[in-house]
Amino acid sequence: MYLKRRIDSFLEKWKADEDRKPLVVKGCRQVGKTESIHHFIYQNYESVIEINFVEEPKFQSVISDGYSADDIVRNISLIDPSKRFIPGKTVLFFDEIQQFPEIATSLKFFKIDGRFDVICSGSFLGIHYKRIESNSVGYKTDYTMYSMDFEEFLWVKGYDDTFRKVLCEHMISCKPLNDAVFSTAKRLFLDYCVLGGMPEVVCNYIEKGTFEGSLELQHQLIDDYKEDIRKYADGVDQTRILNVFNRIVPQLAQENKKFQISKVASGARFKDYRGCIEWLNDAGIVNICYCLSFPELPLKGNYNNDIFKLYFADSGLLVSMLDDEAQDDLRANKNLGVYKGALYENIVGEALVKSGGQLYYYKRSDSTLEQDFFLCTADSLVPVEVKSANGRAKSLKTLIQSEHYGDIKFGIKLIDGNIGYSDKVFTFPYFCTFLLKEILPKLDVTEFF
Repeated sequence: MYLKRRIDSFLEKWKADEDRKPLVVKGCRQVGKTESIHHFIYQNYESVIEINFVEEPKFQSVISDGYSADDIVRNISLIDPSKRFIPGKTVLFFDEIQQFPEIATSLKFFKIDGRFDVICSGSFLGIHYKRIESNSVGYKTDYTMYSMDFEEFLWVKGYDDTFRKVLCEHMISCKPLNDAVFSTAKRLFLDYCVLGGMPEVVCNYIEKGTFEGSLELQHQLIDDYKEDIRKYADGVDQTRILNVFNRIVPQLAQENKKFQISKVASGARFKDYRGCIEWLNDAGIVNICYCLSFPELPLKGNYNNDIFKLYFADSGLLVSMLDDEAQDDLRANKNLGVYKGALYENIVGEALVKSGGQLYYYKRSDSTLEQDFFLCTADSLVPVEVKSANGRAKSLKTLIQSEHYGDIKFGIKLIDGNIGYSDKVFTFPYFCTFLLKEILPKLDVTEFF
């Protein structure tokens, strides 16, 4: 069963570009990279040359005579004479290149040669990417693939772009959804939150029509991540990275969700663990949300990289790591507010990253003012408040109304409720988060002010 993915349309556009460059598909393990690439290449090429550097290490010798297209093609055909190289009709798919990042040096030469298309893929590329980047600057196209977002989940459930259009229209006009649409979207979103977006888990759910086996699959994915940390991290960093990984959920359970290295292990010091945080982020396992020095534009460079929160890149994996009591509350009572709203924040942060955003929050040191996330338009900074209940958003209103925050003109509140507007605050349901970046430029805020 093939699950329609966002990368499908990207690959079609990539191939339609006559000046296309070799493509490098990055992303965490088991997010569906290989399956999506397979689906595309076997429908679009007469000849597919596929090399998996984990399963077939013998092909690492293809660069023994150099990195030119001729050298590599000749050595591949020497190792496996059955492979057919048809100019203009052949794609070389180098998979699991984290095992052999040196192959990236050849991308420049394949681009110059022009006879064959090249697609590379692999997990943990962020860990090895400096080697890849330095060897192919200007001669490749990068694409980052994530686990499935809510829209991809809707596709799997049989919903087309009509559903998206309805949500967008109501968000832009600020009109509440009718009961049927709202209840349907909320039910689907709850299922998605529990499952997460890992394709194997979603596929199991679709095929069985129940959640049977989903938790076991998620636990296996967590075990696989830990095994990968042991495999790809160097020396003493293995233990430190695992310590950080294991402490994400307990720290999210705290009222103050700022990640504190001192609570990771006895005597832990930030300077010893900085690289561990970056390792998990580069591996695509976590999303880092940095604390802004002050809520103003531009955001880049305006944050403290020593103060941050850590969220899981896939909320379903976070759900699978909750304690038994929280699991029971979530599954039996459909209560997403477990862990003091940490799950809500994780879900929102995940959606923002998957829609191309970066995560920042703000905590004023001399008061209780704290804001969960921020988005940007061309000329304004937009604070985003995540509420586990549809209550007052004191910090959000302070940021909007105070003259000290000149870049902030309006805000967004995400709730377990319908679309609305009041006092320069747009209210949207959680399930609309994946559309925020798209609809922000289309909001005519003057209409409501």
